[in-house]
Amino acid sequence: MSAEFLDFILEVVISYLVPILELIGVFIVAYGTIKSFIKFIRSGLNSDDTRVKIDLAETLALSLEFKMAAEILKTVLVRDLNELVVLGAVVLL
Repeated sequence: MSAEFLDFILEVVISYLVPILELIGVFIVAYGTIKSFIKFIRSGLNSDDTRVKIDLAETLALSLEFKMAAEILKTVLVRDLNELVVLGAVVLL
């Protein structure tokens, strides 16, 4: 196999994998937010319930890990310095 063919395969796989990972992150945020909101309602709208806050924070952290994985995979397809700067800024955030 030639290097060009492997580059093409890698580009195709990553172009499908990145949106899937980002979509998984969106679903995790939606699920976690709904779940935490239901727990918040059941706690009597008690804003001091730390378990609700922790659950929501853990969900958001997990979704960010999927987003970060997608961004890391995008670095394989970086073609110029501007794209690399944008990706670096996202990683820092």
